[in-house]
Amino acid sequence: MRTAVSRAVLVLALALAGCSGEPDDLQPEDLVTGLTTPWGIDTFADGSVLLTERDTGRVLRLTPEGEVVELGTVEEQGSGEGGLLGAALSPDEAHVYLYVSTASDNRVVRHALEGDALGPAEEILTGIPVATYHDGGQLRFGPDGMLYVSTGDAGDTMAAQDPDSLAGKILRLTPDGEPAPGNPSGTAVWSLGHRNVQGLAWDTDGRLWASEFGQNSWDELNLIEPGNNYGWPPVEGEGDVSGMTPPVLVWPTSDASPSGLTFWRGSLWMAALRGERLWEIPVTDQDTGQLEPVAHWVGEYGRLRAVATAGDDAPLVVGTSNTDGRGDVRSDDDRVMRVD
Repeated sequence: MRTAVSRAVLVLALALAGCSGEPDDLQPEDLVTGLTTPWGIDTFADGSVLLTERDTGRVLRLTPEGEVVELGTVEEQGSGEGGLLGAALSPDEAHVYLYVSTASDNRVVRHALEGDALGPAEEILTGIPVATYHDGGQLRFGPDGMLYVSTGDAGDTMAAQDPDSLAGKILRLTPDGEPAPGNPSGTAVWSLGHRNVQGLAWDTDGRLWASEFGQNSWDELNLIEPGNNYGWPPVEGEGDVSGMTPPVLVWPTSDASPSGLTFWRGSLWMAALRGERLWEIPVTDQDTGQLEPVAHWVGEYGRLRAVATAGDDAPLVVGTSNTDGRGDVRSDDDRVMRVD
């Protein structure tokens, strides 16, 4: 059962919005520089990084030594926040799954990984509403071997509340794109009432967490339960509406605008775009309501979007997003950094 979180915890998140107050011992090193709007990220067992570039359509493999291998280029017709978005490796690393914007929809496609090249695209799921903004786009395989897909409301806010629409949802699919067994309604929908989820991660207890863009005031971290309604658009941030699940934590949009999310060494790590920081959110004490977020790198590397890891014994990998048209481009941007 979901644990209720008190207002005191929410206020604590806001109080810590600036920085931790201590010297930051989380020191990254550049893995690769000179990228263009990196978006989707996943990791290979050998320490390589799978990466997409939103606006170029390039799908890359970054080796642990910093070599950039182009696996292929995907045709996309996105504008604004659309394009080549999320990426996920199948658990056996035989296929690459991509979230792609077209002129008519967002869709999930699958490519066989043939050495250092992508095979032909195979459509897994089509018909996800597309727009200039709020396209969602995250892909992750869960501990159950199913593919989870986050979608945005695509500017049609009430579509997030429509159980028959793919917009504003977290979807759960088989690797072949069918509604996964055990989904609460028998469709692809796992949860609804989302505005724009771009981060999905599981902790060591198998709980699914999602980072979500708010509209004008509050961004959210949600603990996802199957079939639950997370409130958009009737509620932005904290609220008490019957039948709707409130967030675990909220932040002012100026401190977050959260995108990528991963779990590493006892904490969730959430990349912030407008907030230009990496949020560390320990979840080991979640059941007692003692979440204490800590902000790292405030303003140091600009907009942060992609974050991933292969596990506690592997590095944390973080990608910037300063070339996306909204950031201040620094020398050698964009970059993927590694924290050992």
